[in-house]
Amino acid sequence: MDAREQFALLQRGTAEILPAEDLQRKLEHSVRTGKPLRVKLGLDPSAPDLHLGFSIPLRKLRQFQDLGHEVVLIIGDFTAMIGDPSGKSETRRPLSTEEVEINARTYAEQYSIILDPDRTRVVFNSQWLGPMTFYDVIHLTSKYTVARLLERDDFAKRMAEGRPIAVHEFLYAFCQAYDSVHLQADVELGGTDQRFNILMARDIQREYGQEPQVAVFMPLLVGLDGVQKMSKSLGNTIGLREPPEEMYAKVMSIGDGLMHDYYEYLTQIPMAEARRQIEADPMAAKRRLAREMVASFHSATAAREAESVWERIHRKRQLPESMPELLLPADAVKPDGSVWLARLLTLAGMAAGTREARRLVEQGGVLVDGQRVTDPDAEIPVREGTVVQVGRRRFVRVAGIQKQEEGAAV
Repeated sequence: MDAREQFALLQRGTAEILPAEDLQRKLEHSVRTGKPLRVKLGLDPSAPDLHLGFSIPLRKLRQFQDLGHEVVLIIGDFTAMIGDPSGKSETRRPLSTEEVEINARTYAEQYSIILDPDRTRVVFNSQWLGPMTFYDVIHLTSKYTVARLLERDDFAKRMAEGRPIAVHEFLYAFCQAYDSVHLQADVELGGTDQRFNILMARDIQREYGQEPQVAVFMPLLVGLDGVQKMSKSLGNTIGLREPPEEMYAKVMSIGDGLMHDYYEYLTQIPMAEARRQIEADPMAAKRRLAREMVASFHSATAAREAESVWERIHRKRQLPESMPELLLPADAVKPDGSVWLARLLTLAGMAAGTREARRLVEQGGVLVDGQRVTDPDAEIPVREGTVVQVGRRRFVRVAGIQKQEEGAAV
Protein backbone atom coordinates (compact mmCIF):
# COMPACT_ATOMS: atom_id res chain seq x y z
CA MET A 1 0.00 0.00 0.00
CA ASP A 2 1.07 3.57 -0.56
CA ALA A 3 1.09 5.99 2.38
CA ARG A 4 -2.44 7.28 1.72
CA GLU A 5 -3.90 3.76 1.63
CA GLN A 6 -2.04 2.81 4.79
CA PHE A 7 -3.35 5.85 6.62
CA ALA A 8 -6.95 5.11 5.56
CA LEU A 9 -6.65 1.54 6.85
CA LEU A 10 -5.00 2.54 10.13
CA GLN A 11 -7.48 5.32 10.81
CA ARG A 12 -10.50 3.00 10.96
CA GLY A 13 -11.65 2.22 14.47
CA THR A 14 -9.42 4.79 16.18
CA ALA A 15 -10.74 7.40 18.59
CA GLU A 16 -8.15 10.00 17.59
CA ILE A 17 -4.72 10.32 15.97
CA LEU A 18 -2.53 13.17 17.20
CA PRO A 19 -1.19 14.75 15.11
CA ALA A 20 -2.79 12.99 12.13
CA GLU A 21 -0.65 14.91 9.66
CA ASP A 22 2.48 13.62 11.42
CA LEU A 23 1.40 10.02 10.92
CA GLN A 24 0.77 10.72 7.23
CA ARG A 25 4.21 12.30 6.95
CA LYS A 26 5.92 9.40 8.78
CA LEU A 27 4.15 6.87 6.55
CA GLU A 28 5.24 8.75 3.43
CA HIS A 29 8.84 8.77 4.68
CA SER A 30 8.62 5.04 5.45
CA VAL A 31 7.36 4.24 1.94
CA ARG A 32 10.00 6.46 0.37
CA THR A 33 12.96 5.08 2.35
CA GLY A 34 11.79 1.54 3.00
CA LYS A 35 12.38 2.04 6.73
CA PRO A 36 9.51 0.70 8.86
CA LEU A 37 7.95 2.73 11.64
CA ARG A 38 8.57 1.57 15.21
CA VAL A 39 5.16 1.16 16.84
CA LYS A 40 4.87 0.73 20.59
CA LEU A 41 2.15 -0.61 22.89
CA GLY A 42 2.59 -1.00 26.63
CA LEU A 43 0.76 -3.64 28.65
CA ASP A 44 0.88 -3.65 32.43
CA PRO A 45 0.56 -7.25 33.66
CA SER A 46 -2.04 -6.20 36.24
CA ALA A 47 -4.25 -9.27 35.66
CA PRO A 48 -3.48 -12.67 34.11
CA ASP A 49 -6.17 -12.62 31.44
CA LEU A 50 -6.59 -10.35 28.42
CA HIS A 51 -10.11 -9.54 27.23
CA LEU A 52 -11.75 -8.12 24.09
CA GLY A 53 -10.98 -4.58 25.25
CA PHE A 54 -7.26 -5.38 25.00
CA SER A 55 -7.79 -6.87 21.55
CA ILE A 56 -8.64 -3.45 20.08
CA PRO A 57 -5.09 -2.02 20.23
CA LEU A 58 -3.65 -5.49 19.53
CA ARG A 59 -5.66 -5.66 16.29
CA LYS A 60 -4.40 -2.23 15.31
CA LEU A 61 -0.85 -3.40 16.01
CA ARG A 62 -1.46 -6.38 13.71
CA GLN A 63 -2.44 -3.95 10.95
CA PHE A 64 0.86 -2.12 11.41
CA GLN A 65 2.63 -5.51 11.30
CA ASP A 66 0.89 -6.53 8.09
CA LEU A 67 1.93 -3.21 6.53
CA GLY A 68 5.56 -4.07 7.28
CA HIS A 69 6.17 -1.90 10.33
CA GLU A 70 8.06 -2.91 13.48
CA VAL A 71 5.86 -3.73 16.47
CA VAL A 72 7.26 -3.49 19.99
CA LEU A 73 5.17 -4.83 22.85
CA ILE A 74 6.30 -3.53 26.23
CA ILE A 75 5.42 -5.65 29.23
CA GLY A 76 5.37 -3.07 32.00
CA ASP A 77 6.80 -5.26 34.74
CA PHE A 78 8.53 -2.25 36.33
CA THR A 79 5.58 0.15 36.06
CA ALA A 80 3.13 -2.47 37.32
CA MET A 81 4.98 -2.35 40.62
CA ILE A 82 4.11 1.38 40.76
CA GLY A 83 0.47 1.07 39.74
CA ASP A 84 -1.00 3.15 36.91
CA PRO A 85 -3.47 5.67 38.36
CA SER A 86 -4.95 6.59 34.95
CA GLY A 87 -8.68 7.09 35.26
CA LYS A 88 -8.64 5.99 38.89
CA SER A 89 -10.13 7.99 41.72
CA GLU A 90 -7.59 6.75 44.22
CA THR A 91 -4.09 5.33 44.45
CA ARG A 92 -3.89 2.02 42.60
CA ARG A 93 -2.38 -0.91 44.48
CA PRO A 94 1.11 -1.76 43.22
CA LEU A 95 1.71 -5.40 42.35
CA SER A 96 4.32 -7.62 43.93
CA THR A 97 7.20 -9.03 41.87
CA GLU A 98 5.60 -12.50 42.06
CA GLU A 99 2.23 -11.23 40.80
CA VAL A 100 3.88 -9.42 37.92
CA GLU A 101 5.87 -12.50 36.87
CA ILE A 102 2.84 -14.79 36.97
CA ASN A 103 0.66 -12.40 34.96
CA ALA A 104 3.38 -11.57 32.43
CA ARG A 105 3.94 -15.24 31.60
CA THR A 106 0.33 -15.64 30.53
CA TYR A 107 0.42 -12.66 28.16
CA ALA A 108 2.61 -14.25 25.50
CA GLU A 109 0.17 -17.05 24.70
CA GLN A 110 -2.67 -14.53 24.58
CA TYR A 111 -1.26 -11.69 22.46
CA SER A 112 -0.01 -14.26 19.95
CA ILE A 113 -3.65 -15.07 19.18
CA ILE A 114 -3.72 -11.73 17.34
CA LEU A 115 -0.11 -10.71 16.66
CA ASP A 116 2.42 -12.63 14.62
CA PRO A 117 4.83 -13.76 17.36
CA ASP A 118 7.70 -14.08 14.87
CA ARG A 119 7.37 -10.39 14.00
CA THR A 120 6.67 -9.10 17.50
CA ARG A 121 9.48 -7.71 19.60
CA VAL A 122 8.65 -8.17 23.28
CA VAL A 123 10.58 -6.23 25.92
CA PHE A 124 10.24 -5.64 29.66
CA ASN A 125 10.67 -2.05 30.81
CA SER A 126 12.53 -3.15 33.92
CA GLN A 127 15.45 -3.72 31.53
CA TRP A 128 16.07 0.04 31.26
CA LEU A 129 14.08 1.54 34.14
CA GLY A 130 15.56 -0.77 36.79
CA PRO A 131 19.21 0.28 36.29
CA MET A 132 18.45 4.03 36.39
CA THR A 133 20.21 5.90 39.18
CA PHE A 134 18.63 8.53 41.39
CA TYR A 135 20.53 11.12 39.33
CA ASP A 136 18.92 9.73 36.16
CA VAL A 137 15.46 10.04 37.73
CA ILE A 138 16.07 13.65 38.81
CA HIS A 139 17.35 14.48 35.32
CA LEU A 140 14.24 12.94 33.76
CA THR A 141 11.75 14.65 36.08
CA SER A 142 13.44 18.03 35.54
CA LYS A 143 12.03 18.04 32.01
CA TYR A 144 8.39 18.49 33.08
CA THR A 145 6.54 20.73 35.53
CA VAL A 146 4.22 19.94 38.42
CA ALA A 147 1.67 22.34 36.96
CA ARG A 148 1.51 20.26 33.77
CA LEU A 149 1.15 17.05 35.77
CA LEU A 150 -1.78 18.51 37.69
CA GLU A 151 -3.58 19.21 34.41
CA ARG A 152 -4.32 15.50 34.19
CA ASP A 153 -8.03 14.92 34.80
CA ASP A 154 -7.78 12.30 37.52
CA PHE A 155 -5.10 14.24 39.42
CA ALA A 156 -6.99 17.54 39.09
CA LYS A 157 -10.18 15.95 40.38
CA ARG A 158 -8.48 14.41 43.38
CA MET A 159 -6.73 17.67 44.20
CA ALA A 160 -10.02 19.56 44.04
CA GLU A 161 -11.67 17.00 46.34
CA GLY A 162 -8.78 17.05 48.81
CA ARG A 163 -7.89 13.40 48.24
CA PRO A 164 -4.23 12.37 48.40
CA ILE A 165 -1.92 11.84 45.45
CA ALA A 166 1.27 9.93 46.15
CA VAL A 167 4.49 11.16 44.52
CA HIS A 168 5.12 7.78 42.94
CA GLU A 169 1.93 8.23 40.89
CA PHE A 170 3.54 11.21 39.17
CA LEU A 171 6.53 9.05 38.37
CA TYR A 172 4.41 6.52 36.47
CA ALA A 173 3.90 8.98 33.62
CA PHE A 174 7.65 9.67 33.50
CA CYS A 175 8.38 5.95 33.29
CA GLN A 176 5.96 5.47 30.41
CA ALA A 177 7.41 8.50 28.63
CA TYR A 178 10.95 7.22 29.07
CA ASP A 179 9.89 3.92 27.50
CA SER A 180 9.27 5.90 24.29
CA VAL A 181 12.62 7.68 24.62
CA HIS A 182 14.52 4.42 25.13
CA LEU A 183 12.83 2.74 22.16
CA GLN A 184 12.81 5.90 19.99
CA ALA A 185 9.18 5.15 19.19
CA ASP A 186 7.57 6.61 16.07
CA VAL A 187 4.03 5.71 17.13
CA GLU A 188 2.42 4.75 20.43
CA LEU A 189 -0.96 3.08 20.78
CA GLY A 190 -3.15 3.27 23.85
CA GLY A 191 -6.68 3.68 25.12
CA THR A 192 -8.23 7.10 25.47
CA ASP A 193 -7.59 6.85 29.22
CA GLN A 194 -3.86 7.01 28.38
CA ARG A 195 -4.15 10.37 26.64
CA PHE A 196 -2.11 12.38 29.16
CA ASN A 197 0.69 9.80 29.45
CA ILE A 198 1.13 9.34 25.70
CA LEU A 199 1.07 13.06 24.91
CA MET A 200 3.51 13.70 27.76
CA ALA A 201 5.88 11.20 26.12
CA ARG A 202 5.91 13.43 23.02
CA ASP A 203 7.16 16.33 25.14
CA ILE A 204 9.80 14.21 26.88
CA GLN A 205 11.06 12.80 23.57
CA ARG A 206 11.43 16.35 22.27
CA GLU A 207 13.46 17.23 25.39
CA TYR A 208 15.81 14.34 24.58
CA GLY A 209 16.26 15.57 21.01
CA GLN A 210 14.03 12.97 19.40
CA GLU A 211 11.23 13.43 16.89
CA PRO A 212 7.98 13.09 18.90
CA GLN A 213 5.92 9.96 18.45
CA VAL A 214 2.43 10.01 16.99
CA ALA A 215 -0.32 9.17 19.49
CA VAL A 216 -2.93 6.70 18.22
CA PHE A 217 -5.79 6.53 20.71
CA MET A 218 -8.04 3.51 20.64
CA PRO A 219 -11.60 3.58 22.00
CA LEU A 220 -12.48 1.90 25.27
CA LEU A 221 -14.84 -1.03 24.77
CA VAL A 222 -17.98 -0.98 26.90
CA GLY A 223 -18.41 -4.22 28.81
CA LEU A 224 -21.29 -6.65 29.22
CA ASP A 225 -23.03 -4.35 31.71
CA GLY A 226 -23.54 -1.83 28.91
CA VAL A 227 -22.24 1.03 31.05
CA GLN A 228 -18.63 0.70 32.24
CA LYS A 229 -15.55 0.04 30.14
CA MET A 230 -14.65 -3.64 29.90
CA SER A 231 -12.60 -4.41 33.00
CA LYS A 232 -11.75 -7.63 34.80
CA SER A 233 -12.20 -5.92 38.16
CA LEU A 234 -15.81 -5.10 37.19
CA GLY A 235 -16.59 -8.64 36.00
CA ASN A 236 -18.01 -7.40 32.68
CA THR A 237 -15.46 -8.95 30.34
CA ILE A 238 -15.22 -11.45 27.50
CA GLY A 239 -11.82 -13.11 27.85
CA LEU A 240 -9.64 -13.99 24.88
CA ARG A 241 -9.13 -17.49 26.29
CA GLU A 242 -12.77 -18.22 27.17
CA PRO A 243 -14.23 -21.45 25.72
CA PRO A 244 -16.06 -20.95 22.40
CA GLU A 245 -19.51 -21.63 23.86
CA GLU A 246 -18.94 -19.13 26.68
CA MET A 247 -17.59 -16.47 24.34
CA TYR A 248 -20.47 -16.92 21.89
CA ALA A 249 -23.10 -16.72 24.63
CA LYS A 250 -21.53 -13.62 26.18
CA VAL A 251 -21.50 -11.78 22.85
CA MET A 252 -25.15 -12.72 22.40
CA SER A 253 -25.89 -11.13 25.79
CA ILE A 254 -24.69 -7.63 24.88
CA GLY A 255 -27.26 -4.91 24.33
CA ASP A 256 -28.25 -4.11 20.74
CA GLY A 257 -26.90 -0.58 21.25
CA LEU A 258 -23.35 -1.91 21.58
CA MET A 259 -23.31 -3.84 18.31
CA HIS A 260 -22.19 -0.91 16.16
CA ASP A 261 -19.07 -0.35 18.30
CA TYR A 262 -18.29 -4.05 18.55
CA TYR A 263 -18.48 -4.42 14.76
CA GLU A 264 -16.32 -1.35 14.16
CA TYR A 265 -13.67 -2.03 16.78
CA LEU A 266 -13.47 -5.82 16.68
CA THR A 267 -14.12 -6.88 13.06
CA GLN A 268 -13.06 -6.05 9.52
CA ILE A 269 -16.62 -6.25 8.18
CA PRO A 270 -17.43 -3.07 6.18
CA MET A 271 -19.42 -0.77 8.44
CA ALA A 272 -22.01 0.05 5.76
CA GLU A 273 -22.78 -3.68 5.52
CA ALA A 274 -22.87 -4.06 9.31
CA ARG A 275 -25.25 -1.10 9.73
CA ARG A 276 -27.67 -2.48 7.15
CA GLN A 277 -27.80 -5.85 8.88
CA ILE A 278 -28.18 -4.34 12.37
CA GLU A 279 -31.10 -2.22 11.17
CA ALA A 280 -32.76 -5.02 9.19
CA ASP A 281 -32.34 -7.91 11.63
CA PRO A 282 -30.61 -7.19 14.97
CA MET A 283 -30.70 -10.84 16.08
CA ALA A 284 -29.06 -12.08 12.87
CA ALA A 285 -26.48 -9.30 13.18
CA LYS A 286 -25.67 -10.30 16.73
CA ARG A 287 -25.31 -13.96 15.81
CA ARG A 288 -22.94 -12.99 13.02
CA LEU A 289 -20.94 -10.88 15.46
CA ALA A 290 -20.75 -13.78 17.92
CA ARG A 291 -19.54 -16.12 15.15
CA GLU A 292 -16.91 -13.59 14.10
CA MET A 293 -15.56 -13.32 17.64
CA VAL A 294 -15.33 -17.07 18.20
CA ALA A 295 -13.82 -17.65 14.78
CA SER A 296 -11.22 -14.94 15.41
CA PHE A 297 -10.00 -16.41 18.68
CA HIS A 298 -10.72 -20.11 18.08
CA SER A 299 -11.80 -21.30 14.62
CA ALA A 300 -14.70 -21.22 12.17
CA THR A 301 -15.58 -24.78 13.18
CA ALA A 302 -15.65 -23.81 16.86
CA ALA A 303 -17.90 -20.87 15.97
CA ARG A 304 -20.44 -23.12 14.24
CA GLU A 305 -20.43 -25.57 17.13
CA ALA A 306 -20.79 -22.77 19.70
CA GLU A 307 -23.76 -21.38 17.79
CA SER A 308 -25.35 -24.82 17.76
CA VAL A 309 -24.92 -25.14 21.54
CA TRP A 310 -26.35 -21.64 22.10
CA GLU A 311 -29.31 -22.42 19.86
CA ARG A 312 -30.06 -25.63 21.73
CA ILE A 313 -29.78 -24.08 25.21
CA HIS A 314 -31.12 -20.57 24.74
CA ARG A 315 -33.58 -20.81 21.88
CA LYS A 316 -34.89 -24.33 22.39
CA ARG A 317 -34.36 -24.31 26.17
CA GLN A 318 -32.58 -27.69 26.12
CA LEU A 319 -29.81 -28.74 28.46
CA PRO A 320 -26.25 -29.02 27.12
CA GLU A 321 -25.22 -32.49 25.97
CA SER A 322 -22.47 -32.65 28.58
CA MET A 323 -21.90 -30.84 31.86
CA PRO A 324 -19.70 -31.21 34.94
CA GLU A 325 -20.85 -33.70 37.55
CA LEU A 326 -20.65 -33.16 41.31
CA LEU A 327 -20.22 -35.93 43.85
CA LEU A 328 -21.29 -34.37 47.14
CA PRO A 329 -19.13 -35.07 50.21
CA ALA A 330 -21.04 -36.93 52.90
CA ASP A 331 -20.54 -34.19 55.48
CA ALA A 332 -22.38 -31.70 53.24
CA VAL A 333 -25.56 -33.79 53.25
CA LYS A 334 -27.95 -33.47 56.19
CA PRO A 335 -29.58 -36.47 57.89
CA ASP A 336 -32.80 -35.89 55.95
CA GLY A 337 -30.90 -36.25 52.66
CA SER A 338 -30.89 -32.56 51.73
CA VAL A 339 -28.07 -30.08 51.05
CA TRP A 340 -27.95 -26.33 51.54
CA LEU A 341 -28.11 -24.91 48.01
CA ALA A 342 -25.51 -22.22 48.76
CA ARG A 343 -23.10 -24.93 49.94
CA LEU A 344 -23.74 -26.97 46.81
CA LEU A 345 -22.95 -23.96 44.58
CA THR A 346 -19.70 -23.41 46.45
CA LEU A 347 -18.68 -27.07 46.22
CA ALA A 348 -19.44 -27.03 42.49
CA GLY A 349 -17.18 -24.01 41.96
CA MET A 350 -20.11 -21.90 40.78
CA ALA A 351 -19.53 -19.40 43.59
CA ALA A 352 -16.38 -18.35 45.42
CA GLY A 353 -18.07 -18.82 48.79
CA THR A 354 -21.45 -19.13 50.48
CA ARG A 355 -21.84 -15.35 50.63
CA GLU A 356 -21.59 -15.07 46.85
CA ALA A 357 -23.80 -18.14 46.47
CA ARG A 358 -26.53 -16.60 48.63
CA ARG A 359 -26.37 -13.44 46.53
CA LEU A 360 -26.75 -15.44 43.30
CA VAL A 361 -29.82 -17.19 44.71
CA GLU A 362 -31.40 -13.96 46.01
CA GLN A 363 -30.92 -12.34 42.61
CA GLY A 364 -32.86 -15.12 40.93
CA GLY A 365 -29.93 -16.49 38.99
CA VAL A 366 -30.16 -20.11 40.20
CA LEU A 367 -32.41 -22.86 38.85
CA VAL A 368 -32.78 -26.40 40.18
CA ASP A 369 -34.19 -28.81 37.61
CA GLY A 370 -35.50 -25.81 35.69
CA GLN A 371 -37.22 -24.19 38.67
CA ARG A 372 -35.95 -20.84 39.90
CA VAL A 373 -34.98 -20.73 43.59
CA THR A 374 -34.78 -17.36 45.37
CA ASP A 375 -34.53 -18.38 49.03
CA PRO A 376 -30.83 -18.13 50.03
CA ASP A 377 -31.45 -20.59 52.88
CA ALA A 378 -33.10 -23.14 50.61
CA GLU A 379 -32.22 -26.80 51.09
CA ILE A 380 -32.78 -29.20 48.22
CA PRO A 381 -33.06 -32.99 48.27
CA VAL A 382 -29.99 -34.83 47.01
CA ARG A 383 -31.09 -36.85 43.99
CA GLU A 384 -28.84 -38.33 41.37
CA GLY A 385 -29.31 -36.43 38.11
CA THR A 386 -30.52 -33.15 39.64
CA VAL A 387 -29.33 -30.29 37.41
CA VAL A 388 -28.37 -26.96 38.97
CA GLN A 389 -28.02 -23.97 36.67
CA VAL A 390 -26.45 -20.57 37.39
CA GLY A 391 -27.20 -17.87 34.86
CA ARG A 392 -27.58 -18.94 31.26
CA ARG A 393 -24.40 -20.86 30.72
CA ARG A 394 -23.25 -22.71 33.85
CA PHE A 395 -24.60 -26.16 34.70
CA VAL A 396 -23.73 -28.98 37.06
CA ARG A 397 -25.36 -32.39 37.49
CA VAL A 398 -25.50 -33.99 40.94
CA ALA A 399 -23.97 -37.45 40.67
CA GLY A 400 -24.78 -38.56 44.21
CA ILE A 401 -22.99 -38.72 47.55
CA GLN A 402 -19.40 -39.86 47.78
CA LYS A 403 -18.41 -42.59 50.16
CA GLN A 404 -16.05 -41.66 52.94
CA GLU A 405 -13.16 -43.61 51.48
CA GLU A 406 -13.44 -42.09 48.02
CA GLY A 407 -11.57 -38.91 48.93
CA ALA A 408 -12.24 -35.49 47.46
CA ALA A 409 -15.35 -34.69 45.49
CA VAL A 410 -15.17 -34.65 41.70
